[in-house]
Amino acid sequence: MTQFTGEEPTLASLGAFPKDVYPVGRLDKDSEGLLLITDDKVLNHHLLNPRFGHQRTYYAQVEGIPTPEALAQLRNGVTINVDGRDYQTKPALAKLLDPAPVLPDRNPPIRYRAAIPDTWIELTLIEGKNRQVRKMTAAVGFPTLRLVRYSMEKINIKGMQAGDILELDEKTVYHQLGLTGFAKTGTAQNKGKNFKRS
Repeated sequence: MTQFTGEEPTLASLGAFPKDVYPVGRLDKDSEGLLLITDDKVLNHHLLNPRFGHQRTYYAQVEGIPTPEALAQLRNGVTINVDGRDYQTKPALAKLLDPAPVLPDRNPPIRYRAAIPDTWIELTLIEGKNRQVRKMTAAVGFPTLRLVRYSMEKINIKGMQAGDILELDEKTVYHQLGLTGFAKTGTAQNKGKNFKRS
């Protein structure tokens, strides 16, 4: 679980972390991938505040083979339920991944159905509602079986295994997140991102 305390295995089981660090954002129990852990409150504010858009890319293994129409819906925005209300997602980038991405085996593995094909898609968002990717793929008729957050801007998990920890200095983190000048001033030079609809 993406927290330091609790009954399930937590971040504390990965080893010793510096004092006063915390995860920026979360991954739900059924999801995998990149998680930033920091004690930088300014960075935390920038990454979690909805007015600062930053790209986060997910690899989603979905049930079935998404049609061009379904991918277009994902790109243009779909209606999902957020906190009991309808919400129209912002434009996104969506494409089929062929070949499938090379990822560590999942434990436990996803449910396998011989009669139903599955497909990997790449979905890049600039927002992060609760379980958004799962809700989006379900809304277009292709439920998510496995979900991996691959990157946030230019920080990614290429070559990493589950549980790996990579320490990055502040300059590298801010540069790879596209926050030029942000660390020194505490005000964002990155005014947010938008995707053009295709």
